[in-house]
Amino acid sequence: MEIILLKDVPGLGFKDEILNVKNGYGRNYIIPKGFGVLANKSNTKVLEENLKQTIKKQEEILKKAEKIAKKIGDLVLEIKIKTGTEDKIFGSVTTAQIAKMLKEKGIEIHKKNISILSKVNAIGEYDVNLKIHKDLFHPIKINVTGNIPSKKKVKKKISEKEDDNKIDSKEPKVDNKAEKSNKDTKNKDSKETIKESDEPKKDSKK
Repeated sequence: MEIILLKDVPGLGFKDEILNVKNGYGRNYIIPKGFGVLANKSNTKVLEENLKQTIKKQEEILKKAEKIAKKIGDLVLEIKIKTGTEDKIFGSVTTAQIAKMLKEKGIEIHKKNISILSKVNAIGEYDVNLKIHKDLFHPIKINVTGNIPSKKKVKKKISEKEDDNKIDSKEPKVDNKAEKSNKDTKNKDSKETIKESDEPKKDSKK
């Protein structure tokens, strides 16, 4: 017997296909389960009308997908991630992360329709495929950058810090000499004061 499938049936066929099946299989399983109907004249006519509408809908959906692809263009998403030495990254870049960034730009694509074409394990550019429609894929790029300064910058900062420490360590020595000079002056003045105070005592004895 001939049946028209109303749904995709794994191992048998896809929706809207007309198939020959055994009578028992069709009458006792396919039709009662709602997977298909008998391919008589009336059902075949309905199928033809449905296919016309389906084709028209699919064309409209494809046009919308093409507009989205045009809007995306040569998009490059900038992703900042924690990195260590030799440009190695900590953590990972996920399709959910890319989907969120696209959404922020007004582009709605489910994370399951996003494919990162190679493993992201260091800073640099990577290719990503967006499945906008079942028949339309659009490529974009992600540029992964780090938030840790390069070795040269780190060495320069350390060198600058060491120079500052050297300057700071010299400054107290100058201050110590000045303090010592002040103390010597005070001691000298105090000795002279004592001598002056002794002189009147001698005069009083006379």
